[in-house]
Amino acid sequence: MAESELIVCATNWCGDCARARPFLNEHHVAYRWIDIDRDRDAEALVVKANRGNRSVPTLIFPDGSMLVEPSTPELAQHLDVKA
Repeated sequence: MAESELIVCATNWCGDCARARPFLNEHHVAYRWIDIDRDRDAEALVVKANRGNRSVPTLIFPDGSMLVEPSTPELAQHLDVKA
């Protein structure tokens, strides 16, 4: 999945996802939200990347790096923004 924008593989019921989404919006980060409950290809990618687990959010950055269930400070550091 080579993309030029941040990809956020998430679910609508996940608390960590609910925390990450407004943080990204507040910092004007362009991203594509993919609900893995509705997109089986994205779900398979998440499961493969997380050793068989449906760990969300899984964030895939344009440079290929990934964060899984990041804390707000971890996400801020990776994006080089203030938490």
